[in-house]
Amino acid sequence: MFTRVDSCSILGMEVVEVEVEVNTSGSLPGIYMVGLPDTAVRESYRRIKAAVANSGLLFCRQLITVNLAPAHLRKEGSNFDLPIALAILAVSGSLKPEALAGRLVVGELALDGKVRGVRGSLAMALQARRQGREEIIVPMRNLREAARIEGIKVTGVATLLEALEYLQGKSIEQPHFDDGDDDGADYPCLSEVKGQLQAKRALEIAAAGFHNILFIGPPGSGKSMLAERLPGVLPPLNGEEMLEVSSIHSVAGLLDPDRPLRRHPPFRAPHHSISHVGLVGGGRNFPRPGEITLSHRGVLFLDELPEFRRDALEVLRQPMESGSVTISRSLICNSFPARFLLVAGMNPCPCGFLGDIQRACSCSPSEVRRYYHRVSGPLLDRIDLQVEVPRLSPQELVELPAGETSQRVRERVMESRDRQRSRWQGRAVNASAGLVRMRAVCRLGEEEKRFMYAAADRLGLTARGFDRCLRVARTIADLAGRERIGVADLAEAVQYRSLERLWGSTTGGEVSCGRSL
Repeated sequence: MFTRVDSCSILGMEVVEVEVEVNTSGSLPGIYMVGLPDTAVRESYRRIKAAVANSGLLFCRQLITVNLAPAHLRKEGSNFDLPIALAILAVSGSLKPEALAGRLVVGELALDGKVRGVRGSLAMALQARRQGREEIIVPMRNLREAARIEGIKVTGVATLLEALEYLQGKSIEQPHFDDGDDDGADYPCLSEVKGQLQAKRALEIAAAGFHNILFIGPPGSGKSMLAERLPGVLPPLNGEEMLEVSSIHSVAGLLDPDRPLRRHPPFRAPHHSISHVGLVGGGRNFPRPGEITLSHRGVLFLDELPEFRRDALEVLRQPMESGSVTISRSLICNSFPARFLLVAGMNPCPCGFLGDIQRACSCSPSEVRRYYHRVSGPLLDRIDLQVEVPRLSPQELVELPAGETSQRVRERVMESRDRQRSRWQGRAVNASAGLVRMRAVCRLGEEEKRFMYAAADRLGLTARGFDRCLRVARTIADLAGRERIGVADLAEAVQYRSLERLWGSTTGGEVSCGRSL
């Protein structure tokens, strides 16, 4: 006897539909699994047999052949347990095969017959809707997550027996979820940062135009505090962005079952010991999303930037430009979204006190030069805002008043985003807009041209650096509500290229451990 049930598998960020075909013959009892199953799939036979027995059901006593099609793609994971079990029960006579038609089924089985959750159910439900499926059956643990997708019936089952009875026609009670659930993101307020007016201004510009930013300052000056407050300044995700970000975290298995929809920009802060595979994603056979994909539409914070491995930092260059990363392996090639806002922090020297007003630097000029050379020029060229964060005195920390709240700054950022959305037809922000369109929008007058030519010569800006300055100036003008870029906007944008000056002095051998940044 033959039957078939539809399921799906996660390959990188892509959901691939898989047909689970089961056939029985009159030979001795046993099972063959074909279709390039991995170890977890091959082991499912033991889990399924125990689950069927502990559910009080009869297991097929014939030779069972399970084929997972398409046969040329390797199948991994435990989400095929439930569809294989239901297909076996169908060929055993416990279920009519036509009851499985039009439905997509995923789920892992425990030995006692309970259905355990799987990763990627949100993305699976989204794919099932695209393919015109009538219904998707998921573990009860994943029901809240998959039910976020409208336009398709989503049914949650808690046990194998419950799934069987449902397919036999018995109704099962489904819990009701509030559509207004939140992802629980509670970012600290920007008003907690005392002083640092220039750094907070740069943070606002970075949020408005989605510009990469680097904080340079001694230990304890507030670099991490500023970075952690950036997500709270960014606008909330819109409907399409919420589904995109939530699907990524669903595939990675990072969604909270009680708060499955990510409404706020993600914030990721990997340790500096991370490898390049951990940053961009990868794996032996099937690539998994890395930190740059997990921070898509949000913030990637790299503290102590020069301490990261050189090869890990260099792989960031292409995703910072394109907003995606493509990873190729012998069996598959996957593209991951990676439109992230990079926030980095670094000390001015290895000991951290170059230019500090309270402590003397103990580093030699050659040590400082080597320290800065750990971060390549091409990577720095892609960072639009390079901001010095000086140390505050105890008196300033105590007596300075609280600054603006994150909500107040976010309102200005959202107004700027509205102007950009109108300019780019909702397809981009200033940092990622097309070069031809940006040049048309950023036309400079004669006075502005003279200023930028002089600044480019003085700082030695590359063509990319010159373009980045124009983009930052465009964002500054948008925050002020001006349609035309003025000299003041360009001057503020140029002053955020401070590392060009420092880089030039380190490469020229003119570093003085007593000079101020």
